[in-house]
Amino acid sequence: MKVRVSALERLADAVGIVPKYLDQTGTEWRETSAASRVALLAAMGIDASTDAAAESALRALRTEERRELIAPVRVVELTDDSRVRHLPVHLASPPNVDARWRMSLTLETGETRAAEGQWPSGRRAELPIPWPDYPQIGYHELRLTMNIGRRERAGDQMLIVVPSRCVQPRDLLGDRRAFGLVANLYTVRSERNWGVGDFTDLAALIEWTGSLGGAFVGVNPLHALANSGKEVSPYSPVSRLFRNAIYIDVTAVPELRDAPNVAQRLDHPELEAELEALREDKQVRYEAVMAIKMPVLQELHGVFAKSRTDNARRTAYDEFVRANDPELTRFATFAAIADSRHEWDWRKWPSSLHDASSAAVKEFERAHADRVDLHRWIQFELDRQLGEVANTARRAKAPIGLYQDLAIGSAPSGADTWANPQLFVEGACLGAPPDPYSAEGQNWGLPAIDPRALRRDRYRYFIRLVQNGFRHAGALRIDHVMGLFQLFWIPEGKSGREGAFVRSPADDLLGILALESVRHKALVVGEDLGTVPKEVPPALEKWGLLSSKVLYFERDNEGGFQAADRYAPMALATANTHDMATLAGYWRGRDIDERRRVGLIASDTAASAARDERERDKRALLALLAREGVLDSASQPNDPAALRGAIHEFLCRTPSALVGIALDDLAGETEAVNLPGVGPDKHPSWTRKMSMTIEAMKESPSVRAALRCAGRNCHPEEHSDEGSARYARRS
Repeated sequence: MKVRVSALERLADAVGIVPKYLDQTGTEWRETSAASRVALLAAMGIDASTDAAAESALRALRTEERRELIAPVRVVELTDDSRVRHLPVHLASPPNVDARWRMSLTLETGETRAAEGQWPSGRRAELPIPWPDYPQIGYHELRLTMNIGRRERAGDQMLIVVPSRCVQPRDLLGDRRAFGLVANLYTVRSERNWGVGDFTDLAALIEWTGSLGGAFVGVNPLHALANSGKEVSPYSPVSRLFRNAIYIDVTAVPELRDAPNVAQRLDHPELEAELEALREDKQVRYEAVMAIKMPVLQELHGVFAKSRTDNARRTAYDEFVRANDPELTRFATFAAIADSRHEWDWRKWPSSLHDASSAAVKEFERAHADRVDLHRWIQFELDRQLGEVANTARRAKAPIGLYQDLAIGSAPSGADTWANPQLFVEGACLGAPPDPYSAEGQNWGLPAIDPRALRRDRYRYFIRLVQNGFRHAGALRIDHVMGLFQLFWIPEGKSGREGAFVRSPADDLLGILALESVRHKALVVGEDLGTVPKEVPPALEKWGLLSSKVLYFERDNEGGFQAADRYAPMALATANTHDMATLAGYWRGRDIDERRRVGLIASDTAASAARDERERDKRALLALLAREGVLDSASQPNDPAALRGAIHEFLCRTPSALVGIALDDLAGETEAVNLPGVGPDKHPSWTRKMSMTIEAMKESPSVRAALRCAGRNCHPEEHSDEGSARYARRS
């Protein structure tokens, strides 16, 4: 007997709401309820509150599809010759009179080509695209005009021609496997920074890594933050399109050379005492750092604004603005309004300023042109300093260089939602379904993007995200890469139990990612931890993304730790991530203590069971390290650094193309930087600084003992100093 599918179910399926999903246990299917469907459709602006409303919305959707002459965007692989060379067109009905078509193609280079012809019979046709010779990868514009009797219809399409794969490790490394250091830049101490790691510190890390034979330095997302109050998570940024001003090294800004009064004030003992206090503080004091940096940056921008308009720096600035507008000026305007109102949540501004294109916002932009330009200039200087980091990587012969991180979403209060309201839904947030760690699921508080709106906008926002993520980088991490396939939406005011997955246009997004990977000559690493749909691993393999393999999670069928030779070759292997315990913290059970303290572990009995399980895991890991020959026996070494070194040596023996060694684990940090699932009222995530400076780490015997990585020196023949000799002996 055929089961009748309701209008609500058909409508939900048409917009990508997944009817059910397999939970993390792999044994239980969770159905999407009717109430969840109605709530998520409402978030997309679709009324499905009754059967009649759902039927009406479904008819409207089908009518909209029929009226679409050509798709607003198409992503096509270069190797798919037929699809690359032909444009699919469909009419609402077959023409009953003579019909002709005209097509213009504007290549990314600006070259234009045209073709025309008689419409064949029927409603659908595959019209030949007038390529000059061979199709080219890139972003091209098509315009089709149909003349049917006296009627004329036209449609525009962005045709994105993409390669079949991202850049591969062998493209950058040849036959070698590589290692690198992974750092949370904001936590980095140095003898010279202003209380938070900056781009000069990042350059020093890359230089050090290169001297050790390493290939890359990975960092947290460098996205723009409010840098105040609770708004300090790099994974909930004000904007994913632009960077955090806190990472500027003020002393490296070129205008300082032409501002002797400013330079003199920076040497004042009172300021130096403030900076020393910020350096010595065990926590990152975001507001205090910015309270010192911003006035200096404002003065230096004033020097820049008065400089000659024909100098090279001004020319570079103008080119940067042209390349990044209109998004840059929108972001700068947002930041200027936030400054003026001392409020980074646009939802708390006067209603006249809620619309980024309103007359009130345009008037503010005119009246505060200097402040808007200050924030444009700050982004320009951030980009220049990050470019210098990339230059340092080249000089250090680190073949990958900077490994950046693209967060999964933006803050609902931030610049991205303010500037792009047509993309972000109201009434639903991103999160994760229930799992053994969180019975109610996780609500990340990040607004969801409507996939249909993203397509209508021809993927412009996603393209900008990826381009900015790759800029100056040799690798890009995609946080929660499953989001390219589907994202878990939670209706406003509901728990994760009432959420559902919503499909993303995976092949289109992966194609764009491959295009930008090839153009930037950079690898892509997908963070694929947690609930992974079955279609994700083969798609990552097909498109050439590296997977993420974490020691804590790599287990065999009996639950033991996976042997080294069982790790995937196309992967980045690490001991942990920013959301997990450091190695020293794991060994001491600090993560269990903290989870019990904040209530993530419900009882002392459960905590005791977790500690018993941890002791079993520690014994199993020691036995594995002994079997792999990186420890002499299955006994715990007297020196904790020796244990961390053995774990790093184990990871470096895996077939995985890349191994990331956490700076925290080299230094022996015990506290994690983030405790997922709790707010800042219970735990100060993203603020814990490292206990050692970069300078001290370079000279530390315990760091040297923890840094073992056999067979992964990118240029062993060029390193013969004492430090490299120690590294080679461990290899």
